[in-house]
Amino acid sequence: MKRILVPTDFSNHAEYALKVAAQIARKNNGEIFLLHMLDLPHEGSDAQSHGHDIPEIMYFKRRAEEKLEELANISYLDGIEVSQIIKIHSTFTGIIDISKLNDIDLIVMGSHGVNGFKEMIIGSNTEKVVRTSDIPVLVIKQEMPDFNVNNFVFASDFSDEVAKTFAKAVDFTNKFGAHLHLVCVNTPNNFKSTAIAEKNMHEFAAKFQLNNFSTHIYNDVNVEKGILNFANSIDADLIGMSTHGRRGLAHFFNGSISEDLVNHSARPVVTFKI
Repeated sequence: MKRILVPTDFSNHAEYALKVAAQIARKNNGEIFLLHMLDLPHEGSDAQSHGHDIPEIMYFKRRAEEKLEELANISYLDGIEVSQIIKIHSTFTGIIDISKLNDIDLIVMGSHGVNGFKEMIIGSNTEKVVRTSDIPVLVIKQEMPDFNVNNFVFASDFSDEVAKTFAKAVDFTNKFGAHLHLVCVNTPNNFKSTAIAEKNMHEFAAKFQLNNFSTHIYNDVNVEKGILNFANSIDADLIGMSTHGRRGLAHFFNGSISEDLVNHSARPVVTFKI
């Protein structure tokens, strides 16, 4: 977690994410890439034909540069190397492109979540980044003056597919010296006996060097509620999940538990793409 990307729209939620990123960077001797996207219909040469003439674009760019400079020099970033980036691009694809270009280790984003019809049809930029990013994404919902991860909940079906990304979750756990809670949520539509669920989790955990961990089986009406309710029951500091990155109709019909958690959990959520 040496190179941390923090997208900002200068909102309160974006600053919550920046404050957490600062704490992570300080603990890991890392650096922050502070990104603001000027989200216009088209870039550069096509801007005038879409109602954005060049002077207008330059005005918004200068204003963004001023605000980004002010933010980069705020007191809680003292002593941390901060790079400022402004791009004219659609927001979530720009974040993905910049993260790859700068060899980012972690994306930290603020989100207030979306609900109902808007959630189903539009989704948030944070949700889209969670769905598409190959880089771990940490989503922050509220101000956290002390971002300490003592209890880290990782929920999964503990299949071989998840093992491909679980090493990143283990690394995340070790960086914070956290206790890792491996959770299997039993639902009426996908029920496993305690013996089978425990066997699966212990066989999965044996593939990795885990010291400070425990396994849990939690029964609930659906997976999302089970994860949230279990996290509440132990007052978890962080929830982690793997995400499949489904798109198009597959995403519309199947949805994504990790994206639902990003929208509905008040606790921080970190996602790792399979």
